[in-house]
Amino acid sequence: MCDLLIVGGGPGGVAAGVYAARKKINAVLVTDTFGGQSLVSNDVQNWIGMKSVSGFDLAKMLEEHLRAQSGIEIVAGDLVTVVTALSTGGFRAETKSGRAIETRFLLITTGSRRRKLGVPGEKELEGKGVFYCSTCDAPLMNGKVVAVIGGGNAGLEGALDSLPYASKIYILERGAALKGDVVTQEKLKANSKVEFILNAETLAVLGDASVTGLRYRDLTNSAEKELKLDGVFVEIGAMPNSDIVKELVELNTFGEVVVDHKTQQTSNPGIWAVGDVSDVRYKQNNISAGDAVKAVLNIYERVAKG
Repeated sequence: MCDLLIVGGGPGGVAAGVYAARKKINAVLVTDTFGGQSLVSNDVQNWIGMKSVSGFDLAKMLEEHLRAQSGIEIVAGDLVTVVTALSTGGFRAETKSGRAIETRFLLITTGSRRRKLGVPGEKELEGKGVFYCSTCDAPLMNGKVVAVIGGGNAGLEGALDSLPYASKIYILERGAALKGDVVTQEKLKANSKVEFILNAETLAVLGDASVTGLRYRDLTNSAEKELKLDGVFVEIGAMPNSDIVKELVELNTFGEVVVDHKTQQTSNPGIWAVGDVSDVRYKQNNISAGDAVKAVLNIYERVAKG
């Protein structure tokens, strides 16, 4: 039985692994891939200490940093699918490959997955004008025309993030009215760069090497229309990857793992969670890494007590 199992290889998971190794915690890290959601980003400009780095290179650097540590076992290319509590204390994790790992403590850094539109062109142009994080990628659209899909708070905040950069912003909402906060709506309506398109069902993202437009259906008359664009921000929510611990910890109404933000501990005294899988308000790489350090330092205190 190891002392700590870290599940996930994004910035949070890697930061946890590095600190666990430096604290000489008997730890195992399991991840299918390194880099988290940023893996598909062409240009990450808000990873502290680097002016610009591709998601691929960031993932490579994270992996190299982790592998430079001694004393931590790394299981890459595998995925934890089930976690159960042991009657004798601790937990048992089973992976997709059939491996079983028993651990005293568990740190979940599995992140979340963005809700996708599921339309032609979306997958092909992801990272080439199709984005899922306005905070991360709005600066890439400086002087360009963009569409934000979603009229809820996520969509409206995405439009706010784009205001300092984009020359024109379309906000497309499938319903007949916006769902986001009225105060935010008023801010956007007061800006001449913003145009709202209601009753709009997105049908396809257009472009070859990069986004050039978007096709949508006007639900009031079923007419199909096109917009010329340089970028599309899909802001229709995210789904936390919390299924493996949903029977072991408290989740909020969004499926996020509820944590004590002083320590990152969950309702289960043997499980911690960080990053997008948790109920942290701001979903950012740097915050995930910082919260992971916090969690491991707290776990170290528990391990040191024996």
